Amino acid sequence: MAADLPTRPSLLVRLRDADDHTAWSQFVAVYTPLIFGFCCKRGLNETAAGDVCQEVLKAIAKAIPQYQYDPGRSTFRNWLFVVVRSKFNNHVAAQARQPRLAGDTTIHEFAEKEADTALEESWRREYQANLVRWASSLIQKEFKAQTWDAFRRTALQGEPAEIVAGELGLSLNALYVARSRVTRRLKEAIESIEKGASSFEGLVHG
Repeated sequence: MAADLPTRPSLLVRLRDADDHTAWSQFVAVYTPLIFGFCCKRGLNETAAGDVCQEVLKAIAKAIPQYQYDPGRSTFRNWLFVVVRSKFNNHVAAQARQPRLAGDTTIHEFAEKEADTALEESWRREYQANLVRWASSLIQKEFKAQTWDAFRRTALQGEPAEIVAGELGLSLNALYVARSRVTRRLKEAIESIEKGASSFEGLVHG
């Protein structure tokens, strides 16, 4: 419900107040899984990934008072990527300076295999999926199971609307109406975190 979401201004704006513990708690809940997953997928173990998460959060806490949302210049997604990549690379560099056992493989070697363009695209996808996943878990309880399944199966999983409508006992028009309602609510939830976030690109099917 709307009461479950942060009120305007968006969460990113509220983070400028270091004493807004509710905002910071929600930021951690939304973005830590993204950062943690990004690190683990690129070779860090859970302990190291947790360490990188902490370094990223410290950097954000220091920089966020000066952060200005300007979609014409950059996005929070890109800004966060720069911070995460920097802290990840710092960890890789530190590990590379440690003595290695025979046959040991470092994440430095793993990271070198992923070109910058591929890394940025991967980050974009992971970032968007993370926001949609978070928002979905928040709003699902607002809808009947039939309505949610219509959205999930057609908008997120890309199943044919005709087949899903038949299996759920809905007319095609009713399915589209249900999907539209959930999509609109999902966008509202994401907007509460990042005003202007375009987190549906490539994830929600038309």
